Amino acid sequence: MSRPRTQAEYLARLVPPSVAGIGRRSLLAGAGAGALLGTGLLAGCGSDSDSGSDSKEVSVGSNQSDPQPKAVIAKVMDGFTTASGVTPKINTVDHNTYQENINNYLQGKPDDVFMWFAGYRMRFFAAKGLTGDISDVWGKLSGYSDAFKKASTGDDGKQYFVPSSYYPWAMFYRKSVWKQYGYQVPTTLDQLTALSTQMKKDGLTPIAFADKDGWPAMGTFDILNLRINGYQFHIDLMAGKEAWTSDKVKKVFDTWNGLLPLHQPDSLGRTWQEAAQSLQQKKSGMYLLGLFVAQQFGADEQDDIDFFTFPEIDPAIGAKALDAPIDGYMLARKPKSEANAKKLLEFVGSKEAADITVKNDPTTLVANSGADTSGYTALQKKAAELVGSATEIAQFLDRDTRPDFASTVIIPALQQFIKNPRDIDGLVNSIENQKKSIFTS
Repeated sequence: MSRPRTQAEYLARLVPPSVAGIGRRSLLAGAGAGALLGTGLLAGCGSDSDSGSDSKEVSVGSNQSDPQPKAVIAKVMDGFTTASGVTPKINTVDHNTYQENINNYLQGKPDDVFMWFAGYRMRFFAAKGLTGDISDVWGKLSGYSDAFKKASTGDDGKQYFVPSSYYPWAMFYRKSVWKQYGYQVPTTLDQLTALSTQMKKDGLTPIAFADKDGWPAMGTFDILNLRINGYQFHIDLMAGKEAWTSDKVKKVFDTWNGLLPLHQPDSLGRTWQEAAQSLQQKKSGMYLLGLFVAQQFGADEQDDIDFFTFPEIDPAIGAKALDAPIDGYMLARKPKSEANAKKLLEFVGSKEAADITVKNDPTTLVANSGADTSGYTALQKKAAELVGSATEIAQFLDRDTRPDFASTVIIPALQQFIKNPRDIDGLVNSIENQKKSIFTS
């Protein structure tokens, strides 16, 4: 999949990955922006005119395209219809396409409500006036901690986001495999390396790995930077306040280089689902991913999944920081049906919606503390405990930095590193030069 090469291209283009069988590169070569505006992919259902107060519909932009989460969203929306009499029209788009085209989507005619993420990426679009203020909706919500409200607040102090779920990133494994070989959870990097070496001897791929879609490798960079340099340096680096050419960043890539031989090879041709399936099939020993890895396991295999937090590298920093991204919903800046859109936002932020999610999705955690979590699986309970014990929580690389920087610079840079991990100086110099251009624009 081609990626935007510059900030300008990221902010200007409208290039769905395929339309009626036509590839993205063909579209780039043979169609202008005007032609692409008519494709309909991620176009949204909004309009310039209000449909009136008696409307019984609301449009929803969804990036939940995998079967399990898509089915859960449908159940939540059914719950909203039952409670309100309003019918959501769900516009589901492939997750990666959704993210890569979100800027143009929001500047066009987006759906009344759309799914997005907390963190820098939420604040970025709020600051650009591309989303609606929902502070009044927050006045009606309950069951949210101050931390969740802060994560939903823009730079102007207003709320623009309703959290629905979150999940930690950790090292997942199958209990039965570890019991078979007598493996023990590592607490240091040396122990992780020794464990991986033993897994190789036992005929396993130590660490499942995939980066065909560009974002999974960000999780590896995040956790190594958090373990080596600490949370504050990581957040400052994401905000453009620290230099990518620093020795601290070079140490992250050098450490990663040493770990790459322990990872599943040919990762750039593999999706995260395929890597997760290697864990499910007992071909890999562990996998650094989010709790959603469980989507690739059968119902009768859920109890065989376990995890540990990525081990300590520097004792002075420890292993208490982690990525735990928050997913949720936002309001279009000019929704076709604002009243219904805000009703929907109230509902997705309610205990009722959270209860529906708990009953139907064992691969995530709900944000509303009022939800009945007695139905959580053992894995979900452990994941909630992990997040609760964390001293610092990052949102994930492409949510903690500018979206254009993540898409046009970091994705190709990390993929280049995976191809050629030896030229670290050239890599960080390239990132730093592009960062200066983007963050000063």
